[in-house]
Amino acid sequence: MNDATLPRLHPLTDMSPSAVVAGFIAMMTGYTSSLVLMFQAGQAAGLSSGQISSWIWSLSIGMAVCSIGLSLRYRTPITIAWSTPGAALLITSLGGVRYDEAIGAYITCAVLVIICGMTGSFERLVKRIPASLAAALLAGILFKIGSEIFVAAQHRTGLVIGMFATYLIVKRLSPRYAVSAALVIGTLLSGLLGLLDFSGFALEVAVPVWTTPSFSLAATISIGIPLFVVAMTSQNMPGIAVLRADGYTVPASPLITTTGVASLLLAPFGSHGINLAAISAAICTGPHAHEDPKKRYTAAMWCGIFYGIAGIFGATLAALFASLPKELVLSIAALALFGSIINGLTIAMSEAKEREAALVTFMVTASGMTLFSVGSAFWGIVAGVLTLMILNWKTR
Repeated sequence: MNDATLPRLHPLTDMSPSAVVAGFIAMMTGYTSSLVLMFQAGQAAGLSSGQISSWIWSLSIGMAVCSIGLSLRYRTPITIAWSTPGAALLITSLGGVRYDEAIGAYITCAVLVIICGMTGSFERLVKRIPASLAAALLAGILFKIGSEIFVAAQHRTGLVIGMFATYLIVKRLSPRYAVSAALVIGTLLSGLLGLLDFSGFALEVAVPVWTTPSFSLAATISIGIPLFVVAMTSQNMPGIAVLRADGYTVPASPLITTTGVASLLLAPFGSHGINLAAISAAICTGPHAHEDPKKRYTAAMWCGIFYGIAGIFGATLAALFASLPKELVLSIAALALFGSIINGLTIAMSEAKEREAALVTFMVTASGMTLFSVGSAFWGIVAGVLTLMILNWKTR
């Protein structure tokens, strides 16, 4: 895709209320999914509140700039997120090294990502994966989040049923506003049920804290290399699958390289790395973001804007999201992903010879298994490819 083939850019006229809401939900989904993991990792490692706040600030600013910049550059809903599996990894590994050595490991990871992007090795790998398996991978990743709405109904039945009923009714009358209406009704119901608690909320601006990096073999082995593996297999590969499954064929290498450079620049402020988003990306690429696929890039732009706002006030993010009932967040994220799950399953099962391999990919990915500290997204695609090779091996 080059500049000559791109449509003229009109962000102000291209955006819609549904795009703004999709951007907000994507941001909210990204933060609520793992913000607590970073606080947990930071506290376990003995980081100060200022260092933890700087960590959130650096990630948020990087995600904001890259989401807005890449979406405008390619007219594609490209959403960037931090590595959630990476944050989970740091809970156990960050406390074992000095913080400046951890920063050095973040830089090592970023350099490896840049090399992977600039050499085109990741691009070549992605192109060899059949579309059906990529779609099954996407559906498997989103399945657990999508099904959470029904689990949430066990705990807040009235809230969830009210949101789900609103979604179905508005979906029939005006599909593009179904998720927006469910969010509004969910917030109102939460207030009426006394589920909103803003007592711990206080506005405080985040201040970046510079840490001069140092490098050690122990930090590289325990943090740098695992972060790189997790970033490529659990974030970037599913992220590309989301874009491809919804018909966006933007080249992967520039996206990977850009996120690597941003991670490198922001590492001294605490950023453990930003990557392509998967779950939150599907919210911006799906039909609820905008009825016109060519204008869905505005949803990712708004997600970036909300990232920036959240990053500036990173010190109070946890308190803000803690004020919302967990069931509301889970339910609205699930509803926003329904369209992407449907699309993923449809494409996954479209090729008769690849259906069993696609099913294996979906089931392994949806299982959430972890093997050798590598997540299910990687093993899902490995299992699917092996199944495809065995079942379609050409005999002479």
